[in-house]
Amino acid sequence: MAGRPPHIKWVRDTGERLATVDRQVVELWELRHVDDPVILSAWAAHFRNHYCSDADLPDFVVGTGKTTAEYLVSIKFPDAKAAPGPSVRAGDFAEILVADFIEFILGYWCPRELRYQDRWNRNESTKGCDVIGFKFASGAAHDPNDELFIFEAKAAMTATNKNRLQDAVDDSAKDILREAMTLNAIKQRFLGRHDRSSALRVQRFQDMADRPFRRINGAAAVLDDGVFDAKAVAATNAERHPNTENLKLIVITGAALMDLVHALYERAGSEA
Repeated sequence: MAGRPPHIKWVRDTGERLATVDRQVVELWELRHVDDPVILSAWAAHFRNHYCSDADLPDFVVGTGKTTAEYLVSIKFPDAKAAPGPSVRAGDFAEILVADFIEFILGYWCPRELRYQDRWNRNESTKGCDVIGFKFASGAAHDPNDELFIFEAKAAMTATNKNRLQDAVDDSAKDILREAMTLNAIKQRFLGRHDRSSALRVQRFQDMADRPFRRINGAAAVLDDGVFDAKAVAATNAERHPNTENLKLIVITGAALMDLVHALYERAGSEA
């Protein structure tokens, strides 16, 4: 995505770390958002463009009998009230925030809009790996130091008895099975949009045996401040993960996150 969105400055490393039961390190980050209309509007536009580019939006709206805002809210965005819409909103927010994290903080190329733009059912999460990032070590066609970073993201913005970081770790362990299908889907979508150069960048990671690279896995939990429990996070166990030597664990906390999620969707529609 073009440019570094201004809301990224609200995502900060607390410097605190927790150890899991199997001695993995969990990084604690925080999202400290404030009522800044300029930044929130830019964030809402960034958020909206995951579901529909502003360039395509007018053509999509024509013929529906809806205003632009009505089209986005009733056709493109997950429902604000009817289940499972709110949980899909929370999950999408967590995935997009983690994608922003690995792209704008860790420096990976992270194509993710296709994951949401091609969704047939607005109230159903897209299948496959949640977030994929790519990093290229040199200008060579393939370098063994190139990195494929696959992240699973889970959200908890209301009270729950689940350890969402553990859920993310458990799902991350399955990504080795989903990786090939997810890479193929991304490549096909780029080819369908006649973006061959991006498709070839994805293709570089489709055959690790002949074109070695570094595979990094990640698990993230995006938690409301009222849900975060350090003891629960520390109870996470990743010993059965197939890539424990290259596994990054993070927790991002924030205040009133579900209110923020709904406010972003509202702005994304009304300001389009």
